[in-house]
Amino acid sequence: MIKTEPHRRYWLMELLAYWEGRLTANHLQQFFGLSRQQASKDINQYLQDNPGQFYYCSSRKGHLPSPAFKPGFISGDVTEYLNWMSGQRAHTMPVEPGYRLEHAILTPPPRNVSPRVIRPLVHALRHHYRLEVDYGAVSKPDRDGRIIVPIRFVNTGRRWHLRAWCEKARGYRDFVLSRFHGEPTPEGPQRSPLPDDSAWSTTLTLILKPDPRLSPEQQAALAYDYDMTNGELHLPTRAALAQYLLNEMQVSVKMLDGNPAAQQLILANHDEAKKWLF
Repeated sequence: MIKTEPHRRYWLMELLAYWEGRLTANHLQQFFGLSRQQASKDINQYLQDNPGQFYYCSSRKGHLPSPAFKPGFISGDVTEYLNWMSGQRAHTMPVEPGYRLEHAILTPPPRNVSPRVIRPLVHALRHHYRLEVDYGAVSKPDRDGRIIVPIRFVNTGRRWHLRAWCEKARGYRDFVLSRFHGEPTPEGPQRSPLPDDSAWSTTLTLILKPDPRLSPEQQAALAYDYDMTNGELHLPTRAALAQYLLNEMQVSVKMLDGNPAAQQLILANHDEAKKWLF
């Protein structure tokens, strides 16, 4: 059984090598405060305990995942990497069996996201590169090539996507990670400064209320449930994320559910928000 600290280091080694495509002693020095000698020793210990997982590439001055690499300390789900990278969820110590409480966790199926997609996206984000990508949207399943400039990863609650400048659309678009095909191709540094992303820089407050078709008692229950003030729930958000927040709150703005108990909440300031919704 591997002790907790080595387990954490092995976890990070696999996470970086798998999703970023390269592991160096400097990574361990940076994240664990190790000396270079200790960091190299830890990598060598991992290789001894897990033969065939990484190989050293002199031209890239680091360890790369081998073609036969199999996750042993990571899940292989891109959400794990993105949650860690964004600081949303730290890799914590396991809970002692005697301290656990009975519980259940709903686990949606993971999206099909390959490291071959993530690695070029991460590199482009860090170095402000343009990428040629093969992307297929649900609204347009016939895939087409386009040039994008990745800006940031965004967690919408249900999934992660990439916000990027799309040269074809001449605007900012959200790209679902699991809908990229093949491996994005670097097209060099971005050519000029990008225009302002107004949907991202604009702050919008969504005002939600109980569906007025509900009984006064039902409306009062919802107001208590969401700790509303004067029967309203105010949710500040970036305009670019407003639709995702409404989806997460299960608030439909296109068609009211015939059953008000199913609808529960409505968007009270639809006229103000509609220009940002899709």
